This record gives sequence, C-alpha cells and structure tokens, in this order.
Amino acid sequence: MPLWQPGTGRARMRRVGREDVIAMSEKRLRKLVDRYRVTSGKGFRLKDHDPADTGGPLVNHAESEAMLADGVRRLADLQELLYPQDQWALLCVFQAMDAAGKDGTIKHVMSGVNPQGVFVASFKQPGPEDLSHDFLWRVSRELPQRGQIGVFNRSHYEEVLVVRVHPELLTRQHLPPALTGKKVWKQRLEDIASYEQYLSRQGFVILKFFLHLSREEQKRRFLERLETPDKNWKFSAADLAERDHWDEYMTAYEEAIAGTAAPYAPWFVVPADHKWFTRVVVVEAMIAALEDLNLHVPDVTAEQREKLAAAKRALEAEKG
Repeated sequence: MPLWQPGTGRARMRRVGREDVIAMSEKRLRKLVDRYRVTSGKGFRLKDHDPADTGGPLVNHAESEAMLADGVRRLADLQELLYPQDQWALLCVFQAMDAAGKDGTIKHVMSGVNPQGVFVASFKQPGPEDLSHDFLWRVSRELPQRGQIGVFNRSHYEEVLVVRVHPELLTRQHLPPALTGKKVWKQRLEDIASYEQYLSRQGFVILKFFLHLSREEQKRRFLERLETPDKNWKFSAADLAERDHWDEYMTAYEEAIAGTAAPYAPWFVVPADHKWFTRVVVVEAMIAALEDLNLHVPDVTAEQREKLAAAKRALEAEKG
C-alpha cells in the first residue's frame, strides 16, 4: 500500500490573523475540499460536476479574498515544515482546457511560499529528445526533490488528452506500429496509474487538479482576450482550433480521471468558471494534504545538541 492517503494522520489547523474575517471552520474547509476530490473512477461522469459551482453555503465571494490570503499564509507555514523534514515531496498536477486559469491559479496560490522550496515545470510540445524516450521520461526529470513542492503546468496527462484527440501525433513518437493499436489509451492510463502508485511509495504526495471550465465561459474569456489590447498576447489561433474538439477533450478527460483516480493520487475536479473559487479550493486541497502528514520541526539528536552547545560556547568566547 502507498505510504500516504488523504485523511490519515491528525490534521492541525492554525489560523494566522484575520480570524474575524475568515469565517469558515476546519470542518467546513475539509468538506469543501472533499466535495471535489475523486479517489475512484467507479461511476465517474464529468457531467455530474458543475463548472460554475461555488460551494453553496460552504463559502461566499465576499470572504474569498481574505480566505485565499489566509490559505496562502498557512501553505507557506506548512512548506517551512516540509522543507527541513526532507522526507516527503508534494506534487501538484494542473490540467485544463485553454483559458481555464492554470497560470493564474498557480501564481496566486504559490505567491507566499519560499521559492527555494518550490519547483514549477511547464510542459509544452515535446521536442526531439523527448520523443526519443518513453512518454513518462520528461516528467520524471522534473519531479521535485524531497522537501519540495513541485507544480506541473500540464503534465504526462497530455499523452492521453492532446495525443488522444490528435492520434496522428503518435507517429512522431517512434513507437512500433504493433504498440499503437486501439488499446494504447487504456494501456497508457494503466501505466500512469502504476507510475503514480510507485511515486506514492517513494514519498510523493500527489494531487491532480482538473480546472473544469464550461464551454460558454471559455468563449467569454476568449472574447475578452480579443477585445482587450493588453490581453491580445494571450490568444492564439491554435486555442480556437482546439475548441472545435471540445467534446472529444471532455471524453478524454473523463476517461483519464476515471482511469487514474486513486486514494494515493486523487483528482480534484475544480469548478473553474469563477477564478476566485478555483483558487480557494486549490490552496485548501494543498493545505489539507500537507496537514495530514503531521509535519514538524526535525528532532535534534544528543550529538547535534552537543555540537550546538560547542558552537555557542565558541561564539561567546570570541573577543571584540
């Protein structure tokens, strides 16, 4: 069995100021996160998840700015414990359709953490070297070290999303024709699930976020990019071309989530029509995962205490 599963351990919640503004209790925050967590693909259907959901009575827009700020502070505190303990690594995978807000979510959620303890990898189209290796090779090279938070902006899941929607891309991967038949997508999902289980057994806490955007909201955001000169650079004609494959992408996402959701590598189907809500859910999911590790400052051994005492005496004995 993997060494970590959500909910194990005793969660420790520490509020950092503005308690009068942050009205949600620990129980409500956990309930909010659990609402979007998927740990089994049995019966999973994407249409059961509303991209415009904002948590109902669990959270309101008026609280969101203060909640996010508080969450960023708590995440930073937990990172300060994760780094020196040097045993676990947190890997956060972000997948979404264009304009769903991946970049903005990563920017806001990670804004308060120590850059030395964070590694962000953005996966573009694979290059010649990537295509000469197995499809998990390039993501393995970007895994965070123990004590770090790793963020994947897109990931190995592109191989069962973009490549599935555009199967002609398989021809660039130098695979024997006998290995690219109808079962290739099912096999790749099995490989990903096994790979993530392996990582969990090596001390990786894996959280996978699908920022679930509606087609209507994507259209609105595309139009905003086109109509706002300062946002023109964000729009690409390729984004519009991919939009024509919307239904195919939704099928690919549904099967990817159903095929790889597990207690040791849960998916979070996060509503993305409202950016403020997306960011709150993501930061709280990360906090919950780290709190379940019961992180603490490393214990000092007797030998280390002796060395510290000797160092103190040496400093105190200095003249001048």
